[in-house]
Parts: sequence; C-alpha cells; structure tokens
Amino acid sequence: MRFKEPFNRYMKLLLLLLAAAIALAARLPAADAKVDFTKDIQPIFQKTCLKCHGPEKQKGKLRLDTKAAAMKGGESGAAIAAGDAAKSDLFRRVLLAKDHDDFMPKDAEPLAKAQIDLLRDWINQGAVWPDTAVATEPARAPSGPVLPATFKPSPAEQKAIAAFAQQGVDIRPIAMNAPWHEANFRLDGAGVTDAKIAPIKDVASLVELNLAGTKVTDAGLTALKGLPHLMRLHLEQTKISDAGLAHLKSLSNLTYLNLYGTAVTDAGLKHLAGLKHLRQLYVWQTKVTGPGVTNLMKSLPNLSVVTGWDIDALAKKADPEPPKKEAKPKKQ
Repeated sequence: MRFKEPFNRYMKLLLLLLAAAIALAARLPAADAKVDFTKDIQPIFQKTCLKCHGPEKQKGKLRLDTKAAAMKGGESGAAIAAGDAAKSDLFRRVLLAKDHDDFMPKDAEPLAKAQIDLLRDWINQGAVWPDTAVATEPARAPSGPVLPATFKPSPAEQKAIAAFAQQGVDIRPIAMNAPWHEANFRLDGAGVTDAKIAPIKDVASLVELNLAGTKVTDAGLTALKGLPHLMRLHLEQTKISDAGLAHLKSLSNLTYLNLYGTAVTDAGLKHLAGLKHLRQLYVWQTKVTGPGVTNLMKSLPNLSVVTGWDIDALAKKADPEPPKKEAKPKKQ
C-alpha cells in the first residue's frame, strides 16, 4: 500500500504526457499529408495575391505568379524560406492583424484558417513548386455591357432607317465600319410624337437615343422594348412619368438615363432596379426624393445620381427626429 501514492503520481504524469503528445500530433500535418502546390496553394495565390503581386502589378517588387519570381522575393528580401514557415515573410504577413501596414492580402479579407494552415505546411514541407506551374489571375467580369461582335442589321432595320431618313431623321453610325447607330430626335422637338418614333423598334443596332424635348409619352416608350443594345437614353423635358419607366426594364445594357424635368417619382425608380449596368441617372427637377434615390442605390451601388440637391439632407427632412419636450420651469 505504501507504493500507491508514487504509482498514482506516475500515472498522472503519464496521462499528461500522453495528452500533450495527442495535442501535438493534432497540430502537426500527417507524414503522408503532402500539400500539393497546384491543387492547394496556387488557387490561394490566384484569388488573393496576384492583384498586387502578379504580372501587371508588383507591390514591393514581389511577384507570386511564377516560381522563379516568388523565390527571388521583393524589396524586403526573400518572401519564402523553404522548409521554415516561421522565417518566411509571406507567412508572417498573412498572420498580422488586418489593420497592420504589412498585412497581406492588402485591402481584402484575411485568409481562412484552412488556407493559412495549407500555406504553413507547404512551406515547411520545402515549398515544392513545379517549374511549369504558373499562377494566373482569374478573368475579371466586364465592368460594362459588351456588344456582340457578329451583329448584322436585319432587313426590317434597314427599311426603318430609310423611312426615318425620308422624314429628315438621320440615324447615323457611331463610327466608320461599325454596325451600331445613334438617333437624335431633339432637333425636331414638338414635331416628334409616339407615332413618329414607332419604327424605332426595328432598329436593333441603336446604342444611343435622344428624345429630349419631344412630345413622346409613356405609351411611345413601348417601341424601346426592341432595343436590347441601347446604352444611352435621353428623356429630359418630356411628358414621361412612372408608367413610362416600366417599359425600360428590358434595356439591360442601359448605362445612362436622363429624366431631368419629367414627372417621374420614387415609384418610377423602382422599375430601374434591375438595370445592373446603369451608371448615370439624372433626376433633377423631378418628383424624386432623397429616400427614393437611396433605395435605388441599394440595388445599384455603382450608380451615380445627379439630383441637384443634397440627398442626405432631404432624407433627414423626410424622417425628422421627434420634437423634444420642453422642460417645465421649476416652481419657485
């Protein structure tokens, strides 16, 4: 019985050592769990690093798209110390706080823990990088609408353009040897009605249309539904209202819309929420309010709206703070 106490201490120590060994083993990569550069590391570089350290831009003179450039390092010296992640500047930077000047990836969210672990293990395992593996930045989505390269005007379009020419309306190519056209009805002004612009529905090559100062109404805008490539539309100082804007929903390529001096309200702006390429909108001297513009910009965050007034100030007026109760004077 006198050996019971030492035996208990021995068992406790053995259990502690066993627990520590298990914990250490959990943190270390398995001997056969080799990190594959092409499958595990290259996607991380492509998604988070090449914007600042690729072929087009080399912040700190560091490139991470090829093995030779990455191992060479940058202004701060070697970025990757093969076999020792703790001594690798690249690994050190991804562990920093996001607000640190040396944090990587700059102006982006920190790497996920799983990504950091892969990067650490890859470096510790010797930073094996096949000579033929080149990281490339993913193709960026176009920022604006793209016109089809194979577009050809239909016979109906050619007939409509000829008919407009007989009325003195010149539908002109936007450039030499280009199939795309622009039309300006503004010069005719009061003489332009819904009936006059009706044939425009067949001019599918139209990319810019100016109806400013004309007599076109909401009903006349139904002709625009057949213009899938239209990018710029002038409707300023017309009788257009909210109902007319409902006909613009199909103009997915629209980037510019001028509604200056019309009767459009916040309700009409809701019809524009699906126009993802819309970048410029003019609503000066309309019935649009600050809150209406703010709501539209929630759907179109890249939209610039010219109002002629301070949106924030009007939004505050539309939702004023409740009046403060005056304190009653104390009785003397």
